[in-house]
Amino acid sequence: MELNNLSPAVGSNKKNKRVGRGPGSGYGGTSTRGHKGAKSRSGYKYKIGFEGGQMPLQRRLPKFGFKNINRVEYKAINLDALEALATAANLAKITVADLRQAGLVPKKGLVKILAKGALTRPLEVEADAFSAKAAEAIQAAGGKATATKK
Repeated sequence: MELNNLSPAVGSNKKNKRVGRGPGSGYGGTSTRGHKGAKSRSGYKYKIGFEGGQMPLQRRLPKFGFKNINRVEYKAINLDALEALATAANLAKITVADLRQAGLVPKKGLVKILAKGALTRPLEVEADAFSAKAAEAIQAAGGKATATKK
């Protein structure tokens, strides 16, 4: 075997498709672009989401959802977190300032007390809002729940 009698493997080389070189090439006339339409023209650049005039998917699907601009968002604090804070800092009265100092509430966040967990000591709790069960649980333990915001 020598360099002059080497040849590529059968089927490994393909001829280039030479479009637009007349009818003798086999790709004359429309140059493999089909008949008419945007894709057959020079300079065609598809638009994202365009489906050939068919109603696009993003317009066919139903829209849903709603963002209420008047929504009041509370940071939820459970009774077991209050119990832990009161035990750790030996507090009888817990205010929003105490919760902020403990790092449980962001600087300007509103606080709502929820009823997960239980209280074993009477606590005076001051927060922006309370769930009904949380207020009941605080009063049942001998404490007092004071809402500062409605």
